Amino acid sequence: MSDTCTQWGDIPVLIDIPARPLALVILAHGAGLGMDSPFMGEMATALAAAGLHVVRFEFPYMARRRRGEGKPPPNRMPVLVESWSAMIAAARERTALPIYLAGKSMGGRAASECLAVHAGAGVAGGIAYGYPFHPPAKPDTLRTAHLVGLQKPLLILQGTRDPFGKPQEVTGYDLGVHTNVVWLDSGDHDYKPLKKSGRTQSQLIAEAASASAAFVQTTSR
Repeated sequence: MSDTCTQWGDIPVLIDIPARPLALVILAHGAGLGMDSPFMGEMATALAAAGLHVVRFEFPYMARRRRGEGKPPPNRMPVLVESWSAMIAAARERTALPIYLAGKSMGGRAASECLAVHAGAGVAGGIAYGYPFHPPAKPDTLRTAHLVGLQKPLLILQGTRDPFGKPQEVTGYDLGVHTNVVWLDSGDHDYKPLKKSGRTQSQLIAEAASASAAFVQTTSR
C-alpha cells in the first residue's frame, strides 16, 4: 500500500492501492501544501488501509510551484473545478470502481463545487477533510450556498476546534439533504487535538479514514 508516483496522462499523481479496493478516491490538497505533505501522505495511507484506492494530484498553481515557477496563489474556483473534471475523466478511463472526490480544506471545497457543477456525473459522492465553511474570524462569509443543491452525497469530517467552522456555527447552516457532517473531537483544521484530550493527530486521521470507508460502503451500493 506504499505510495507510487506515476502519470495520468500529463498529470503527475501519487497512488496508494489496497489489495481489494472498495472504491477509487481522488484526493486533492489544501491551499498551502501539495499532494506529498505529511497530512496528505498519512491520510492516503490510512484510506488505503481502510480499503480505498487513493489517487493524489495537484492543482495547476501547485504544479507550477513544484516546477520552481515562483509561488503563484491558488487558482480560482473555475480552474479548480476544471482540474477535477480532468481527473474524473482520467479515472473513468482507468477503473470500473465507484469514484469519490475528496480533498483537504480548499481541495474538499473544490470537490463539492465539482459535484454541484456536474451534478455528480460519473461520481458516487464526495468527502471533505476539514471543510472551509468560512475564513477564520469571518463567520458571515459562508461558502455553503452550492451545498444545498447537491444531488450526490457529501461527507464532511470536521474537527470540533476548526476555525473554519465549529459545531455551534455549522449546526445552524442549511447544507441541503445530501451533506452530512461528522465531528472529530478536539481536532483543529489539520486534525491536531489538544494534548489534554489524550488523543493524537494520527488517531483522528485514522478515525476520518474509517468514517470515509463506511461512507463509501453505504453510498456506493
